[in-house]
Amino acid sequence: MRILHTSDWHIGRTFHGHSTLPALREVLEALTATVAEKRIDVVAIAGDVFDSATPSGESFDVLTATLGGLRDAGARVVMTSGNHDSASRLGFQAAFAAAAGIHVLTRVEQHDVPVEIDGVDFYGIPYLEPSLIRHRYPGETLRTQADAVSFAMRGIRDALRGPSVVLSHCFAAGVEASDVEREIRAGGLDVVPMSAFDGPDYVALGHIHGRSTLSPRVRYSGAPLHYSFAEAAKPRGGWLVDVDAGAEATEWIDLPVPRALSVITGTLDELLTDDRFDAQRDDWVSAILTDTSRPIDAMRKLQTRFPWCATLDHRPAETSGDGASNYAERVKAKSDPEIIAGFLEHVRGGDGPTPEEERLIADVIGERAGDEAAA
Repeated sequence: MRILHTSDWHIGRTFHGHSTLPALREVLEALTATVAEKRIDVVAIAGDVFDSATPSGESFDVLTATLGGLRDAGARVVMTSGNHDSASRLGFQAAFAAAAGIHVLTRVEQHDVPVEIDGVDFYGIPYLEPSLIRHRYPGETLRTQADAVSFAMRGIRDALRGPSVVLSHCFAAGVEASDVEREIRAGGLDVVPMSAFDGPDYVALGHIHGRSTLSPRVRYSGAPLHYSFAEAAKPRGGWLVDVDAGAEATEWIDLPVPRALSVITGTLDELLTDDRFDAQRDDWVSAILTDTSRPIDAMRKLQTRFPWCATLDHRPAETSGDGASNYAERVKAKSDPEIIAGFLEHVRGGDGPTPEEERLIADVIGERAGDEAAA
């Protein structure tokens, strides 16, 4: 059996205020074409199908069109819910969808009940929030997600009867998270140990947005789109797994990147004029400005050259002094008006206060001194 492992579609997510739906449609159409070309039997979607527990109508339209396309391409679909999904909404009418070859596994109590497709058993472990499920299993200690997933996997191992695939949405030990994975708590409380996944032929994980191989049979596929500049260098795609040949028989399938992400660094003048940045004109751009003082209206100016500039950070290449520890030394012999004038010179790139500003500063300092004297 040929399985395409994908996850974290996040239908409905925005990218710095821009809708990602058009780009995601393009990528999911490419995924559907790959399913037809590679004669894939099952598409496994390991959670975070939607970006919100209350997805928009347009987001549902994207999912409906994609699922229909996958079925037309000859594949059946198995999916589970992630921490961004509403399990009840995603699983609504699951029984009717199953009749059409689309299996939506979101019910916690059915984690050890397999869906059998052509001799291979598929188990779905939705995102397990311990505080929401422990009342179902009073005899179990379910304080962390590691406890919850380990408990679910014990039930699955007891139910194993042949070739098997598990879908799980969690944070497994041995993988590095980026800035877009949510619900990963400090102290490792929600880190699931690799030993929890012993047993099945293949474990299709979701939650981490970059691809990762934790073992030949335990992998993250990552998201089909870049949802953060931290992901810019990570490929987008999915794992093609041949269960009949063993989980080691895997192949990475690349998906298109509708708009590349680039991080560019330099002074504002360099970013606006230097030829070496020509290749980034049509990318999503995160600009890091190294000017000594923050340029005025920098974003608007950058967008004249880079229409898709999305973020701006000011990191001066040179700063006056060598840190906060010396600030008191630099100002201890100066008067309050001199300190304020120095601050204005710094933020303005050399221009100190005007005569009118000097008078205003003197008035404010004088009022403050009078108030303190009267106290």
